[in-house]
Amino acid sequence: MTIAIITDSTSDLGPDLRSQNGIRSVPLYVLLGGKMHKDGLDITPADLFRGLKEGKKTPSTSQPSPAEFTAVYREALETADQVLSIHISGQLSGTVGSARLAAQEFGDRVTVVDSRSVSMGLGMQVLRAAQRAREGRSVPEIVAELERVAQQADIRFTVDTLDFLRINGRIGGAAALLGGLLNIKPILVVKNGRVEAGGRVRGHKKAMQDIVDHVRRYVETHQQQGTRAAFLATVGGEDYLREVRAGLSGVSFEDLGDHSLGAVVATHAGPGTVGVTLEPVTA
Repeated sequence: MTIAIITDSTSDLGPDLRSQNGIRSVPLYVLLGGKMHKDGLDITPADLFRGLKEGKKTPSTSQPSPAEFTAVYREALETADQVLSIHISGQLSGTVGSARLAAQEFGDRVTVVDSRSVSMGLGMQVLRAAQRAREGRSVPEIVAELERVAQQADIRFTVDTLDFLRINGRIGGAAALLGGLLNIKPILVVKNGRVEAGGRVRGHKKAMQDIVDHVRRYVETHQQQGTRAAFLATVGGEDYLREVRAGLSGVSFEDLGDHSLGAVVATHAGPGTVGVTLEPVTA
């Protein structure tokens, strides 16, 4: 039995990585300058932030339609027996709802999973699913493993400003005000499918050290299972990410590399975002 793995563009998996693993991706949309752009196809984070500097209205994002998922599912099922479709948290986007509406047309041949995560938290689940499908695991077996992984996975990140999360309704206004005072840097986590406060520190160096310390604690806690890590950043966060990596010299984990946030996720996170996604190797 063959299983096609499908996700959406908020997984932040690059085209080469998707191609190598046989993963299809359905793009979300960014509304910028009065035009709708397909994430990863028509717009990049650099385009997004350039538009803002030029005075364009703050962008917004929207999910794919059920019809777009229907088309992708129908194409995938021409060569696969089943589809496993894994998506951004339903607490952050209506994407998984569109996917479920589309899946109704195909009965038990399409299974839709809410990752309860975003960016590489989603992307790492998708990569795991693709690996397990290649190994011959069934859809129920893969879904059960993803659920176990999601309970232990961890996303921790910091942003230069909370303004983008506030404007797009992902965090409260009072928290956004606090983030701008006295060079306070927010530490954010993805928990139960939502972006929540994980702490705050003063200055970017302490923010980077917080991430480094967190990775070290996670690796130590999951010694028996092993740790898999993927690092992420938006435009302007590259130097910060290098600081994090320098602080992790000598720490042993499976390194899935550095990943750039796509335009949809960057719309909410803003420039200068940096973070890490962690999950156990075995769960």
